[in-house]
Amino acid sequence: MKRFQNSFLSDVAFLLFIVVCIVMTLFVSSDPNAYVINIILLNAAFLIAIITYFSTMMTGLILNLLFIFGYGSFTIYQAVTLGELVGTSNYFWLVMTPIVTVLTWLLTQTNRKLQEENDRLQRQSLSLAMIDERTRLKNTLSYQQDITTFMALSERYKIPLTLLVINVKYWDEIKRIMTAEKFSSALLEVSDISQSLVRSNDSLYLLNNENPTWGIVLFTDIEGAAIVIKRLKDKINALNEYEFKEKYKVELELKIGAAQYDPDEPVSPLEFISVAKRTMEYDV
Repeated sequence: MKRFQNSFLSDVAFLLFIVVCIVMTLFVSSDPNAYVINIILLNAAFLIAIITYFSTMMTGLILNLLFIFGYGSFTIYQAVTLGELVGTSNYFWLVMTPIVTVLTWLLTQTNRKLQEENDRLQRQSLSLAMIDERTRLKNTLSYQQDITTFMALSERYKIPLTLLVINVKYWDEIKRIMTAEKFSSALLEVSDISQSLVRSNDSLYLLNNENPTWGIVLFTDIEGAAIVIKRLKDKINALNEYEFKEKYKVELELKIGAAQYDPDEPVSPLEFISVAKRTMEYDV
């Protein structure tokens, strides 16, 4: 509701600003004899509006007071010294200049509120998103929620639970010779390969998409996980012989760590990842 109100006020302020600009343009062109002075006053009104846009309403009001005082003094001087009559044009600019300032401030405020709301919604969307956009794999947030349930099942039904953490070897060096398109392609390809090697009751997660890190939760012991590791590495090595060398001009090698959950020494979801990562040191 609040977002709708801000959007409505922004639209109204913008339309009124356009209408006021048209009115001022028509007024300037209606009196050729006062064309120069009206152009100067029109520019002054827009200058105050621009300063208000990049500062605050208080600054705009102060500038309008100075404008009213200056232009009012000039009008009185013309009336007293030169005997000129105070006409419609004098009142027009004294009224229209503050109106332009107020509309500019209103447009600025509502747009800023809409931008803040948009930024908040984007941050909320990112914090709640459980699927990686590029690979469509579950992310770390989803992993933390799932693994808690898996750990509870492992403890209750005495089912072995193992986590594999997978990295690409020498990634810092490889990414320097890869374009963004090739990076996305390699990320998707390794994700698809990993997905194809897990069973329907196992889960694959993309834990980090900047420095590609996957996590596979297996309902098996460490010996069973070793079979999955061998299959995954064999698949990657087979593709390195032809496809990867041709497509990416590099060989993609995986570094895999594995850790089996111990119900007697429970760990948090993130600690479980750290334990699996530490075993990568032995994968050379």
